[in-house]
Amino acid sequence: MQGNRLSEMLGVRYPIVKGGMAWCSGAKLAAAVSDAGGLGLIGGGSMEADLFREQIQKARRLTDKPVGVNIPLTFRQSKELIEVAAEEKVPVIFISAGSPKRYTSMFKELGAKVFHVVSTPEQAVKCEKAGVDGVVTEGFEAGGHNGREELTTMVLVAQTARLVSIPILAAGGIASGRQLAAVMALGAAGAQIGSRFAVTQESSAHEKFKQYCVEAGSDSTLVVLKKKIPVRMMDNPFRAGLIEAEHRGASGEELLEILGEGRPRRGMFEGDLVDGVLEIGQVTCMMDDIPTAKEVIDNIIKEYQEVRNSLPPL
Repeated sequence: MQGNRLSEMLGVRYPIVKGGMAWCSGAKLAAAVSDAGGLGLIGGGSMEADLFREQIQKARRLTDKPVGVNIPLTFRQSKELIEVAAEEKVPVIFISAGSPKRYTSMFKELGAKVFHVVSTPEQAVKCEKAGVDGVVTEGFEAGGHNGREELTTMVLVAQTARLVSIPILAAGGIASGRQLAAVMALGAAGAQIGSRFAVTQESSAHEKFKQYCVEAGSDSTLVVLKKKIPVRMMDNPFRAGLIEAEHRGASGEELLEILGEGRPRRGMFEGDLVDGVLEIGQVTCMMDDIPTAKEVIDNIIKEYQEVRNSLPPL
């Protein structure tokens, strides 16, 4: 979009960033999104350092367009991933969780653009003071880990736009051009889109998981584990058991023990729809196909332009 400051900052055609979703966001999907005019991110949240480096280098072989990375600071391998991103001179770094002060200066000294994911306007203000180039305001509609404050995208974007001057990427509940137009009207410079890209042909998610998402209804996702780490999951037998444990008053420690390790991989990457964790956003109920990443972006931009030209008069 000509003249969009976010697009110019990132060196891309459209102000659309693919979220760094664990188990869905390898080099193939990131490169496809970047080739189509957006910014693809390699999701470090499900990778060891060696695989992370391999995927960064693979993405560079697949496209000559910019590709960034997402690193959740709560991940046990985050320090190693940070070192890899610095050594590989990744041009755009998206960081989630943790303090924005911790690595921002280091990456900016290396010439990278730094974005931080936030769930409240107050966090966005702290990020701006820490020197980040932009923030991702992720509303409660989003899949995966959510903020405890339960602020929706519409409220979060509008509040944040009043308080910061750096570019805002809206995230959570965005899968169409109409939704992109809505968040930009609220003050966002663009959107970070996760769920719609998780259910594409290039996504590394299992085909069973993708098809399950396509068949989802409006009430298929729910945020659980609010006592410990709020996360939005699709309905399945494992989630039902987790909710039952919450209802009977299980402690946070017991809930984490039930969750165990490796369930997101089992669910999203290996296709275990019974005992795996199936993380996806509310917007999955609007998705009824498994297109290519290019088709997703082309359709979003086409609808965005149509909406701009067809808003009803007051």
